[in-house]
Amino acid sequence: MPDQIRRDHRVRASLAPSIILAAVLGLSACANDETAPVTQPVQAAPAQAGPKKLALLVPLTGPNANLGEALRRAATIALAGDGAPLLDVRDTGGDPTRAGAAARDAIANGDVMILGPLTAAETAVVGSAAEGTPVLAFTSDTAAAAPGVWTLGLTPRQQVHRLVTAIHDDGRGHIAAILPDGPFGDALAQGLNEATADTGMAPPTIRRLSDEPGSFDNAIAELSDATARHQAVKDRIASLKTGASAEDAAQPTAPPPFDALLLAEPPATLDPVLRSLPGYDVVMPGVRLVGPAFWSGQAAGHPRLSGAWYAAPDPSALHIFNEAYTAKFGTIPPALASLAFDAAAIARVLATQGDISSTSLTRSEGFTGAEGLLQLMPDGHVRRALAIFQSRAEGDRIVSPAPDSLN
Repeated sequence: MPDQIRRDHRVRASLAPSIILAAVLGLSACANDETAPVTQPVQAAPAQAGPKKLALLVPLTGPNANLGEALRRAATIALAGDGAPLLDVRDTGGDPTRAGAAARDAIANGDVMILGPLTAAETAVVGSAAEGTPVLAFTSDTAAAAPGVWTLGLTPRQQVHRLVTAIHDDGRGHIAAILPDGPFGDALAQGLNEATADTGMAPPTIRRLSDEPGSFDNAIAELSDATARHQAVKDRIASLKTGASAEDAAQPTAPPPFDALLLAEPPATLDPVLRSLPGYDVVMPGVRLVGPAFWSGQAAGHPRLSGAWYAAPDPSALHIFNEAYTAKFGTIPPALASLAFDAAAIARVLATQGDISSTSLTRSEGFTGAEGLLQLMPDGHVRRALAIFQSRAEGDRIVSPAPDSLN
């Protein structure tokens, strides 16, 4: 299965595919670039006669063949029209060894950029084989990112950075998290530590779940310091017997030592957890519940998540891509198809300018893709402009739009 979770959006009307580049990608490019050079620079593409060639590494056979075909179709939309680079499509079969061989053959064939592959395992091999040819991979696993190898998928790190910024702007100072074991939880934890340091917030308080019964209750009890806080109330009541005033004894329980809580499970599995939170004094708006992007379409209407936040791309731009894809191919694209469109469109922009290099790829203004603004960083990570959504019974709404700039 592809190594990220994203979402589809319904198509509202048809749109001629020729419009998509101007409407979504913003093909005009700024010549001013103050981005620092990459430590291990991507080589500028050698000059060659005729249109430049782009390698597209996708699984056209194997279990993800249908997805690979959708990725190929999406790339062709970005490269439609005169003057676009040529697409050199190569089947990886989802196999890292085949992906590496395909990359080497493509480079020997004169291809100036590699679009794909799909998974982190393939990307690791392709990155080693690229030999300075830039790679725009479709994985969300940032462990595969490196100078010259960019991972375009929506990542936990991107989501957490946007959430922490929004929480900070909301006047909150301490976020806690209950995260699953495994790579997804690891990525969220790393992102939380980085983002709180960047914003000057207190370091996050993080607890990890296990398979043991009662793991969540133990985690939230420890995070919320419930035993000590409730014992303080009992102690005040007991003090009445020794002459304390009723006013002193009636002081409310102190709030939990955090004002935002990140939960990383799907809403459908969170219901027992959410039922227990008031018993630990974890209630909104005093404590803002926040979650990952896959809450989109899942949290809406959940009574115990009303008011919760998550960070995700603004779907308005993606509608345009979906409409163009559907108009051309007669079907709604799968969620990952937009990544192939973005990669091909970025390559087209730079090939048109005649400069496929680390400097042009990491330009400070970034690129406007099918799901909004993205910026390729010198270390291979990708920054994305995400919106903050609030879950409501009548449907989720944007409470903080995606920023116009990532600088």
